[in-house]
Amino acid sequence: MKFAVKKRNTITMKKIKKIVLTGGPCAGKTTALVRINDHFSNLGYKVFTVPEVPTMVTASGWNYMTNNHEFYYEGEKVILELQLAIEDKVQRMAETLDEPCIIVCDRGAMDISAYISPEMWDDLTAGCGTSTKELRGERYDAVLHLVSAADGAEQFYTVANNAQRYEQADEAGLALARELDKKIIQAWTGHHYLRVINNGANFEHKMNRVLKEISAVLELPQPIEEERKYIVEITGELPDCIETDITQTYLVAEPGCEVRLRKRVGTNSSSNILTTRRRLSDTEELVTKRLIPNTLYETMLQQADPYRRTIVKNRKSFIWKGQFFELDTYKDPAGLIILETKGIATHDDLKLPPFLRIIEDITGSTKYYNYNLALK
Repeated sequence: MKFAVKKRNTITMKKIKKIVLTGGPCAGKTTALVRINDHFSNLGYKVFTVPEVPTMVTASGWNYMTNNHEFYYEGEKVILELQLAIEDKVQRMAETLDEPCIIVCDRGAMDISAYISPEMWDDLTAGCGTSTKELRGERYDAVLHLVSAADGAEQFYTVANNAQRYEQADEAGLALARELDKKIIQAWTGHHYLRVINNGANFEHKMNRVLKEISAVLELPQPIEEERKYIVEITGELPDCIETDITQTYLVAEPGCEVRLRKRVGTNSSSNILTTRRRLSDTEELVTKRLIPNTLYETMLQQADPYRRTIVKNRKSFIWKGQFFELDTYKDPAGLIILETKGIATHDDLKLPPFLRIIEDITGSTKYYNYNLALK
């Protein structure tokens, strides 16, 4: 029996979004995958899931604790090759469909780099005909990192749902899980749509945040929610941070629409993001984000709003007790330092790091929106 093969077309391919769901051990990925499938299937999307490849390979007999270097190397190579192959084949299936599709990867290719040396990673990617630039910067539409329960929600940390997990539920295991969580975030740092999903007292809130972020990737209208923001003073030594320099330019736009260009430069990565924010009502907005090349970025700078200056700031990102924070130090106005965290419902839920002192709670204060800070 022969099946008719539908030719690929650009319209169909644009309807496919590929999203990585990652995070440290016991972060809630399994539950999130079920929620994602149920929620977006009910909205008319076809949801595909790429299984966690490292667990498959380990269950098949490979041992990551081996002292045999060649055996270890071949196992990691198999993981990368399988990851890419399964993703590509699922993509081909999705391209045959007319309805919009979501491909959710239970971990993505860059996760592998968190478990091996940089030298081995470079060797593996070269052998597979790819690179960090392609895997982190171009292959996926979004990366959602769920923070491990080992950091800030220790009472919920368990190894019962994964027989292959070696980060046990003791102090040493929890410390290892926290360290691995941070390494995975570092591996994905530089992706234009990396979102870190905090732990909190309410696990349902964590799951709803996952659905909200995916809805944003799909460019669905979103309820307007204020993120918690504070003017702070640094009073002590910061923990290990991911540091990026941000240059943000607002463009001339029609009324009710905000358009900005943002260049992010990190230690080993650089990206340009074009963001359009359109208010649909007093309670709802539509936000679209596009990764654009340097040439287009330079061209679009000519459309800069003459009434607004360019925002330049240094961002330090870190996790503290399961909550992800972004600490922005502005060059203009000089001395302004703003702490921001997402997914925290109230001030009482905030776990303020001891090396910071709150000067003012500016949550919801339009005066401190970047769009208004940019006014000349």
